Amino acid sequence: MSQGDGRGNDGASLGRRLRPIAGREIAFDGEGFFWDYDDWSEEAARQLAAESGLEVLTEEHWRVIRFYREYYEYHGRAPLNRDIKKGVGMSLLELQNLFPGGLKNGARRLAGLPNPKTCN
Repeated sequence: MSQGDGRGNDGASLGRRLRPIAGREIAFDGEGFFWDYDDWSEEAARQLAAESGLEVLTEEHWRVIRFYREYYEYHGRAPLNRDIKKGVGMSLLELQNLFPGGLKNGARRLAGLPNPKTCN
């Protein structure tokens, strides 16, 4: 599910950059989203969470992150807000407050989903 395949993205146009995360060099776009969905790991999510001010990912955080990943793997796209609310049993306000950056720049980024600006 790499973003660079078949979409005309050469990496430079989106500010692709490598950085050390969880003991590996991982490519991110200019807004901090994983370049390749398969580069994600729980340790990478923990490190990115700490950088955004979340020192500990609670079970609630992991429930949302896992939902995002499972939904994306099954449907090939990110869930809509109504899907997330139903899937994790939380209100939109609770979800937005759970992650610095809300759902898009918080949960979606920590779950390793691609930047919505690059999705078809």
